[in-house]
Amino acid sequence: MADPSFFPVATSLSFNEVASLCGLTLPEGADPARRVEGAAPLETAGANDAAYMDNPKYVAALAGTSAGLCFVSPRFADRVPAGTVALVTPAPYHAFAKLLATFHPQALRPASMFGSAGVAPGAFVHATARLEADVTVDPGAVIGPGAEIGAGSIIGPQAVIGPQVRIGRDCSIGAGSTLQSALIGNRVIIHPGVRIGQDGFGFAMSPKGHMKVPQVGRVIIQDDVEIGANSCIDRGASRDTVIGEGTKIDNLVQIGHNCVIGRHCVIVSQVGIAGSSTLEDFVVLGGQVGLAGHLTIGMGAQIAAQSGVAGDVPRGARYGGYPAQPALSWARESALLKQLVAKRGKTTGGDESA
Repeated sequence: MADPSFFPVATSLSFNEVASLCGLTLPEGADPARRVEGAAPLETAGANDAAYMDNPKYVAALAGTSAGLCFVSPRFADRVPAGTVALVTPAPYHAFAKLLATFHPQALRPASMFGSAGVAPGAFVHATARLEADVTVDPGAVIGPGAEIGAGSIIGPQAVIGPQVRIGRDCSIGAGSTLQSALIGNRVIIHPGVRIGQDGFGFAMSPKGHMKVPQVGRVIIQDDVEIGANSCIDRGASRDTVIGEGTKIDNLVQIGHNCVIGRHCVIVSQVGIAGSSTLEDFVVLGGQVGLAGHLTIGMGAQIAAQSGVAGDVPRGARYGGYPAQPALSWARESALLKQLVAKRGKTTGGDESA
């Protein structure tokens, strides 16, 4: 259950309204007028709450839940206890997310910390900057010369928007973020502490020293992108760094100069992507994946957490390991290594120093 101090419930819904919202059908015998007043995990949900379940790890929690209503996949529908109404769907988590968004619309994107639209006292907006209607600029934020910000966008406290930066409509720029040399689309969420558009790591190296190469590209972030706290996206050197529409980037991610990230990619925390690499659409990188520079990761490819990628990855492939390789080969090698270690332990009597 959400803490109402931080996330008050905006409404309540009847069982019938919940089913209609999610495109589902109530089972026979369910009371369509019964109300749902909140959403909660299986373990803590009460009679007026909705929950969801689609993972075998939570079968016991499902059996013991007191939730009034539960979104559940077909294979677990017969495990729902008698006191809970089952809304059967192939995508329980998606249905639960729709309900959460209805109950807590204010949690969908960061809000202003200090109040309504307008420029708060203590903020600085350059005289040549252009702000459309309903832009919120929180205290301590700085908007540089020539910057443009679209209607409904929120600039958090201490954020710095550099000269000529363009920010679209209904964006949220988190506290303490810095944006320069960047064009930002609509409905982009940038969490606190993000750095966008700083120099890429470019040097012409020689035995006499390393000459700095001017980084004269931009960062282009398309619509509906979300960037997690303290992530860094370097501007391009000779071409633009691009983040494609709908891509979701977790906290503490580094994206180097000239990288092109496709549409609807998912990049989990602590990933590092070296310069001039390309991710095609719908690529997924697990946590702490490292990519060498000038690589292409094909559309729909998935890379397991902590993998080190040194070469191109084909479309739709599943890779893992260090260096990364097809997942099946990686699993076989890991199993073989385990067998060899076990065999060595037997031949040495368990004495690894032998």
